[in-house]
Amino acid sequence: MLAVAMAEAVIVFPPPSPNPLPLVAVATGLQSPVDVVNAGDGSGRLFVVEKPGRLRFVRSGALAAQPFLDIATLVLSGDERGLLGVAFHPQFATTRYVYVNYTRKPDGATVVARYRVPEATPDAADGGSAQVLLVVAQPYANHNGGAVRFGPDGLLYVGMGDGGGANDPQNRAQDPQSLLGKILRIDVDGGFPYAIPPGNPYAGSAGTAGNCDEIWAYGLRNPWRFSFDRATGDMYIGDV
Repeated sequence: MLAVAMAEAVIVFPPPSPNPLPLVAVATGLQSPVDVVNAGDGSGRLFVVEKPGRLRFVRSGALAAQPFLDIATLVLSGDERGLLGVAFHPQFATTRYVYVNYTRKPDGATVVARYRVPEATPDAADGGSAQVLLVVAQPYANHNGGAVRFGPDGLLYVGMGDGGGANDPQNRAQDPQSLLGKILRIDVDGGFPYAIPPGNPYAGSAGTAGNCDEIWAYGLRNPWRFSFDRATGDMYIGDV
């Protein structure tokens, strides 16, 4: 709340609400939580990303003692680096696939990887099942993006920051030959590690003009979070 004194008047921004929105603690005991998702599998679990490299879940108001996935040994964490995002496959109950976005040790490159959750251990992903889909070098420590979400089209969207520095010194966000400063869109069901959706702006041009097929939108600084409107399909992006 901001109060500004003007002569004898006092203006308060925003005006006090007669019915303030209450805040309720859903879980405690987390370390640097940066993303929260629902797997959509009917289990009622709420999954929380901890930046040091763990994926936890809350069920019936209680935080599970054991991590759902622990890849802390792979993750370079600190400041804007770490395990930054998670997305469950739209048909997770069938595919058992979960996707993560993190900055790796020792170089801080962005990694998008897929893990499988065995039916025999529904509360624990198989740490040995990792399949790396995408690796993007990061020239600086900041502006790593980090969001991963499946869109209403069933495709995986990946938020990539401009690589950091100050004011995008290499102008990567405007460069179609760089994956930095972009929202990427890939088809994880069309091939391995992925296929290129034909509707992407530069689809089919990477081998000729050198532009990146994966680009869906460009000109971003650090798309740290984004979400799809369930009614319209519109994407809302949290950028710097």
